[in-house]
Amino acid sequence: MPKLKVNDIEVEVEDGLTVLQACEKAGAEIPRFCYHEKLSIAGNCRMCLVEMEKSPKPIASCAMPAAEGMNIKTNTAFVEKARKGVMEFLLANHPLDCPVCDQGGECDLQDQSMFYGVDKSRFKENKRSVPEKYMGPLIKTQMTRCIHCTRCVRFATEVAGVSELGAIGRGEDMQITTYLEQSMQSELSANVIDLCPVGALTSKPYVFEARPWELTKTETVDVMDAVGSNVRVDTYDWEVKRVLPLINEDINEEWISDKTRYACDGLLNQRLDTPFIKYNGKFEKASWDEVFKIIKSKFENSSKEKICGFVGDLTNMETGYIFKEFFDRTLSNHNYDSRSDNRYVDVKERENYIFNSSINGIEDADLIFLIGSNPRYEATILNARIRKAFVNNNTKIISLNDVGDLTYPYESLDGQTQSIKNIFEGSDEISKKILDAKHPIIIIGESLLKLNSADYLFNLIKDFLNKNNKFTDNWNPLNILSCDASTVGNFDLGIINNDINLIKDLKSNKFEIVYLVGQDNLEFDKKDEFIIYQGSHGDKGAEIADIILPGAAYTEQDGHFTNLEGKIQKAYKASYPPGDAKEDWQIINELAEVMNNRKLFNDKDELESSMFNFLKLQKEKEIVDSKEQLNSNFQNEKLNIQVKDYYFSNVIARSSKTMIECDNSKLNLKSTGTEG
Repeated sequence: MPKLKVNDIEVEVEDGLTVLQACEKAGAEIPRFCYHEKLSIAGNCRMCLVEMEKSPKPIASCAMPAAEGMNIKTNTAFVEKARKGVMEFLLANHPLDCPVCDQGGECDLQDQSMFYGVDKSRFKENKRSVPEKYMGPLIKTQMTRCIHCTRCVRFATEVAGVSELGAIGRGEDMQITTYLEQSMQSELSANVIDLCPVGALTSKPYVFEARPWELTKTETVDVMDAVGSNVRVDTYDWEVKRVLPLINEDINEEWISDKTRYACDGLLNQRLDTPFIKYNGKFEKASWDEVFKIIKSKFENSSKEKICGFVGDLTNMETGYIFKEFFDRTLSNHNYDSRSDNRYVDVKERENYIFNSSINGIEDADLIFLIGSNPRYEATILNARIRKAFVNNNTKIISLNDVGDLTYPYESLDGQTQSIKNIFEGSDEISKKILDAKHPIIIIGESLLKLNSADYLFNLIKDFLNKNNKFTDNWNPLNILSCDASTVGNFDLGIINNDINLIKDLKSNKFEIVYLVGQDNLEFDKKDEFIIYQGSHGDKGAEIADIILPGAAYTEQDGHFTNLEGKIQKAYKASYPPGDAKEDWQIINELAEVMNNRKLFNDKDELESSMFNFLKLQKEKEIVDSKEQLNSNFQNEKLNIQVKDYYFSNVIARSSKTMIECDNSKLNLKSTGTEG
C-alpha cells in the first residue's frame, strides 16, 4: 500500500487508487466535473488539477494513480491559478441561463464558479450554439450548456448497458447526442439527469415546477418494485414534485429506475378522497359513519366462513398487520391472503421466499442462473447489479428462457420444466457448472412459482443445493425474486392462507363479503359478493366495489416495508392524504371500534410495537425441515414468463401521465422498427 503526502499529511492508500481519492482520504476537497466514483475515468474537464512535487505542470488528479513518495499540494496559488484557467475555458461557451435553468441551486458548475470563476473573460469569439436533441419524454436537453464531461455517455454504456449516447464532431463542434435521435431505451435512463453537472440534461416532467430551496425533502423508500430503493421525496405545498435517489451501497447504490423517479405524478390523479357507496350501479358520496354502519351490518348478517380479505401490493406492514388482527380478533376468521394468484409459497422457512444472496452479494457471484425471471422489468436496480457483476467479473449468466435484451449477454435454454428437472437431478452439463461454482446464485421468478409443478421444482432445486453443500454460513444461493413492495413483508406477517384455496373459492363465488385493501390485481367475475375496497386510487378494485374507503398512498403515511432480500425499511410521511381520506391502519382501527366498541390499538406506536413482537416470535418459531419430501406431481410444461406491463405495474404507475408517455414512446419505437 503506497504512502504519500497530501498538504503535508501522510496517508496510506490501497493499490490502484488515484491521487484524487488519496486527497479525499486526507480531507482535501477536489473540484471535479467529469470524475464520478461509479464510472470509468475520462479526464475530460481538468478541474481536478493539483500540484505534484517535481512536476513542472499541474496534474489531473482523477487520472493519476497514487504512487509511493508522492508529495501533493491542493491549495497553493499555483493550483488556484490553474483551476481558474480551466473554469475560464469551461465558461467560454456556457450561456448565462442560470435564472431560467432548472439546475439552478444544485448546479456543480454554478457552485465551483463561485470559487474559481472570474468576472471577465479573455475570449472575444462568439459563443457557440448547439441544437437540442430528442431523448424521450423524460430528459429535457439544452445542449448549449454541455461541458462535454461525458458522464451521461459513460453511464449509458457502462451502467445502463445501452450504447445509445455518444459524442460526434471534434473540438468546438463536438456534441453529445443519441445516435438515432430517439429516446434512450433503458429503464435507468433518467439517472443521467442527476449525473449531469450542468443544466444540459434536466427533468422534462419537472421543468419550471419549483426551485430546490422551496421544496421540503423527506428521506424514504420506494415501493414501485420489491428492491426497496432508498429515495428522497421532494414536496411543494404537500404536492410531490419529484423523487431523487439516496445513496445506499447495499441496495440501489445511487441509481433509481425511471418508474421510481417519475410515477410520482400518479399520486395526484384518480385519487379517492371521500367514502363512496354504490346505489343502483352508481357511486354516491357518503360519510365515514354511514359506510362503517353498513359494513358492520353486512358483517353481522353474514357467517364468518363467507367473509374473505386480500391485501394489495403497495400496502405497508402496519396496514397488513392490523388487517390480519382485524380478521383474527374482530371477525374470528382466517380467510385472508396477500397473493392475487395461486403461486406456490412455503412460509415454514424465511429463506424460502427472500433473496438470500442479497443484492450486494450479486457482485460476488461466479454463476447466475435465472429461472422464470426477467429482472430487467421485475427488478431494474437488481438487474443493474447483475450487469455490474458481468462487466467487472465476467460472471457467467444462464437463463432458462430467452427473455430478450437484459443489457448483458447470457446463455438461454429451451424454457421447459424438464430442463430444470434434468439440471437439478445432476444429469446436465449445467449441473456441473453449478457444482463447480464457489458462489452460484439461483434466481427463481414468480412465473416459476405459478406452474402446476412449482412445489416439486422448488423443493428439487433446494434439495440439490443442500445435498451438494452449497448452503454455507457465508453463502445462500437460493433466491426468490419478488415483484411487489409488500410481498415479503406480508409473508413475514403470515398474511397467507395455504389451508384453503381462497383464489379458487373466490372465483367460484363462495364468499358473500370480500374486503380488499389496496388489492387491484384480483381477476374474478363478481356475482352477488359485497365488496369493500380500501385504497388510494380509483383503479380496478374500486370499479367492482360496493363501498369505497379512501386510504393513503405510500408518501402520505409512515410505514415499514420489507424488501426482497428481507431488510425492513421505513417509509416516511412526506405529504397528506387528500380530502376525507385517512391512513390505512386508522380506517381498520376505527372499523374495529364500530364493530366491537373497542379499538384494536390505541395508537400507531402500540401497533408498531405489537407488529415487531409478532415478527420476533415468528422468527423464534420458524420451522426448519431439512428432510423435505419431494412431491411426485411433476409435469413437463413450458415456463412462460409473465411480466407485468412495466410502466403500468401498480395503481400509482397506471395513474401517471408520464408513464403513459413512456409507454407510448416505446410503442412508437416498436412500430417504426427502431427498438433495440
